[in-house]
Amino acid sequence: MSSASIVASPNPSSIGGIKISTIMNIFLGLAIFTGGFVTFEPAPYEVILAAFLGTSLLLGLRIPAGILPLMIPVFTFTLGGIIASFQIDDYSRGLIYNAVTLFLGLTSVFFAILISKEMGRLRLIFRVYVVAAACTSVLGILGYFGMPGFDVFTRYGRAQGAFADPNVFAPFLIAPILYLIYGIMNRSVTMLPIRAAFLFVILLGEFLGFSRGGWGVTTVSTLLFYCLLLINEPKSNIRAKYILMGVVGIATLIVAIIVALQIPAISDIFVQRAQVVQNYDGARLGRFARHAIGFELALSKPWGIGNLEFGFLYGEDEHNVYLRALLSYGWIGFISWLMIVLWPLVAGFKMLFAQRPWQIYFQICYVVFFCHLLLAWVIDIDHWRHVYLLLGMMWGCILLEKQHKKNQRHLRREHARKTREGNYQGMIPAE
Repeated sequence: MSSASIVASPNPSSIGGIKISTIMNIFLGLAIFTGGFVTFEPAPYEVILAAFLGTSLLLGLRIPAGILPLMIPVFTFTLGGIIASFQIDDYSRGLIYNAVTLFLGLTSVFFAILISKEMGRLRLIFRVYVVAAACTSVLGILGYFGMPGFDVFTRYGRAQGAFADPNVFAPFLIAPILYLIYGIMNRSVTMLPIRAAFLFVILLGEFLGFSRGGWGVTTVSTLLFYCLLLINEPKSNIRAKYILMGVVGIATLIVAIIVALQIPAISDIFVQRAQVVQNYDGARLGRFARHAIGFELALSKPWGIGNLEFGFLYGEDEHNVYLRALLSYGWIGFISWLMIVLWPLVAGFKMLFAQRPWQIYFQICYVVFFCHLLLAWVIDIDHWRHVYLLLGMMWGCILLEKQHKKNQRHLRREHARKTREGNYQGMIPAE
């Protein structure tokens, strides 16, 4: 067994004349696409990924040692949840919940490994992600405007696409939005109309979701990504282009919102949702009051109180993933969760400024993931599938960076060795 891997087994290069890598890319694309259609559980996303993961292990999937900083906390996070589940009589409910937690955590490990083996899969993932985001946005838009038969894709007068909640639907769209913005500014002009059309559809879906969290994460993520583009661009003319396109883009967006607000059905909900604090936030036992109660409760319950038990006790879930980690996974799970989410942010910070083929993909995942962690103070994201996709892509880029640095060190050693040998041979007197 190689020291660089945990699992190794025979790894055929093809099946029936079709390359294994091609088959894996097809399954990967199918899994990413179905990630935009999660109206029931288990969703097609889980079924496809479970089959994909199991088949990959049988075909000899290697687990690099570099992924252990993600893999170990995923297991300990789940372990904390299992321990917490035994704090209640109906522990079976907790075991099912933790099985989902473990599976989603392993999907991030799986995505990271696939990307580390083939960097081109990042482009595949993002392209399919854009198509999935556009398709689910169309469903939400049609439902919002009353198209017969599409009302199932709305909830409380808000677009939710093929999701069960508008507050999950809206954040799902953010990474494709940034990818399309970058493509419009830097890729082929011939594809500009297509990218612009996709961006318009997804932004409209984002807006009609009327998710305050989605709006906030989209705004902050876009600003952070825009700043990274300016900082990393060495050419002054391209920086000037970014600034000009940024101004035009903001002006266009403002005009589009003003036009949309002329529609009464949109303006009424917008005014309601634009309030920073809703009634269910600031009420006597509202979201923020429950946060205070929950954190106080966590101090006396180091093993947690049981998965989802907080919602049974107080009528609503925690709506704070850090509080959920404390109560549904215990202190073991809380520490593990912090390791899961903070390790890639710290380990990958310098990569935001390193010129690499995967830099743009990493930057998008990094800023969107970071903003999701801010959003997580007011919502539970521990079972959001796209969060684990973002996490897996970040770790995939981290593994690519490790391999890149290893190759660079090897090249430097080879260069130094050849230099020494050349100098030594030069000292031998000619006969």
